[in-house]
Amino acid sequence: MAGWTKEETDFPNYYTAAVLVRRGQPLRKFYDWTWFARERNYAGSELRLGGYTPHTPLTMLPMVPLARFPVQRAKQIWLACNLIFLGAAVWLMSRMTRVRMESIWLLAFCGFFSLRNNFLYGQYYVILLLLLTLSVYLLERRKYWLAGAMSGVAAGLKLYSGPLALFFAARRQWKALLGMLATALLLAGLAIAIFGAADVRFYATQILPRSLEGSSIDPYAAGNPTFATLLRRAFTRDTELNPNPLWNAPGVYFFLRSFVSITIVVFLGLGAGRKRASERHDFALFVIAAMLLSTSVSSYSYLILLLPVVLLLEEAGAWESVFLVSAYVLLGLPLHPLALFPKVWLLAGLFVVAGMASWREMSWEWVAIGLAFAATFGLSTAEWQMRSYAKEPAQQFERVGARRDSIFSSYPVVAPAGVFYQSMGKDRFVLRWLHENRDEGLLYEGNALLPRLAADGRSVEFELIDEEGSERMLFDPATRKTAALQGEAPRDWEHSVVSPDGKWMALERAQDGPTHIWLREAASGTERELTGGNCNSFAPAWELDSRSFIFASDCGRAYGLPSLYRARVGEKEN
Repeated sequence: MAGWTKEETDFPNYYTAAVLVRRGQPLRKFYDWTWFARERNYAGSELRLGGYTPHTPLTMLPMVPLARFPVQRAKQIWLACNLIFLGAAVWLMSRMTRVRMESIWLLAFCGFFSLRNNFLYGQYYVILLLLLTLSVYLLERRKYWLAGAMSGVAAGLKLYSGPLALFFAARRQWKALLGMLATALLLAGLAIAIFGAADVRFYATQILPRSLEGSSIDPYAAGNPTFATLLRRAFTRDTELNPNPLWNAPGVYFFLRSFVSITIVVFLGLGAGRKRASERHDFALFVIAAMLLSTSVSSYSYLILLLPVVLLLEEAGAWESVFLVSAYVLLGLPLHPLALFPKVWLLAGLFVVAGMASWREMSWEWVAIGLAFAATFGLSTAEWQMRSYAKEPAQQFERVGARRDSIFSSYPVVAPAGVFYQSMGKDRFVLRWLHENRDEGLLYEGNALLPRLAADGRSVEFELIDEEGSERMLFDPATRKTAALQGEAPRDWEHSVVSPDGKWMALERAQDGPTHIWLREAASGTERELTGGNCNSFAPAWELDSRSFIFASDCGRAYGLPSLYRARVGEKEN
């Protein structure tokens, strides 16, 4: 009932994106947290924080017909559809296995928290479960093209079913593979028709790579139980989000992240290619692996595992059945301590137990070759990533305004009274004020966005978004009073700024890739790149002495969720 009457967090993200599609807004802006927060308010959401990262360009597509309704009415329609989708998935599972429908429903309800949170938050995983169930159902009835098409639709909406392309190839189901690839191409064409080729290319080159490496929300959060998060917390330090790793060794992290992922993929391919297990068994194993490879997992994600568990139960022995059911139930529960990542190890155990039928009697030579390939790939990618990592701001510049667990600090403004910047609070964006060795939060009834220096050279303007709309506001540090101003609030930040003494310009530049900060000397016109890495640095603001400037960067963090750094003029890269 709570999901039916309360808005909650996730559904408004899909709904807002669907509203934006109907309005013809550009896709690349969907991934801007500040812009998206403003648009959520205009779409009618009462919740102030939310984002579209890391979703695909078409994730919102099923919501587009619902965008004509108010947000809570749209959610109620979505929940009613999800009940139908869930019933259809359970019915299909009972039709293609010897597991009775009542038993499947009982198993689904045993994963209570996963099922509950799907409906509470208006999430997406019931329809994914139905699409994957349809895929294996059609596959067993030799409807190969349609089976592949269902997997292609699932991959276009969410990335979980991507590994099924390898399943079809390893099992030599070429029609299914072609059906999946053809559907993926059609969906890519649809995305280009809606958003244009440039914005789809932006997703493919900027959002997708960061999502696949685990940089979509908070890459250090133990509440995101994935191998990528576990390894990053163990081996990579971040002043705010992960100040005390087990061992600060980013090279080890880069190696293990690639090694683990490639090892899973290699043994999936080797097992399925040998065809020692049934087709449905290997399909189930690939769905489990897709979850294990995922870089973004929440409690509701585990609902997808209902399908592979039901498929595996039909062939499992007594003890294996107990483990399968127990694992499914436990994965849906809030297991603690989070810092030990119990769900990652439990899911890995489920993968190994399910995979034994495919790997049985595999020769040690093939095992050695597979591990050697994964290790070689891991070493080569780690070397390349370390070169990029060395150019990131955290390896060269001083952090500004660092606070424990601060996930967003951006758009700095330097005033005589101190440094102001936009930050993400518990339930809204707030202004923060660095002055007199303090970092003070300025809280308003709404989202405080995009601060900038006012015309008087000492006050700060910003946009305030609340239920009544957008307002241009002015904060005076001398009196500590905030007043409304006439006119429209600025909707962008300054992408290039000249130093107060006129000798330098700090500017953003994106050359078919991430945005970086460049420094130009006014007298000679010479330029040099100050920041690097496969990440973005932006929003420079000069300090009053013209000797340094402050900027935002999402390097080492999630896409679009930056922290602040200080670069001094004359300071060169390490």
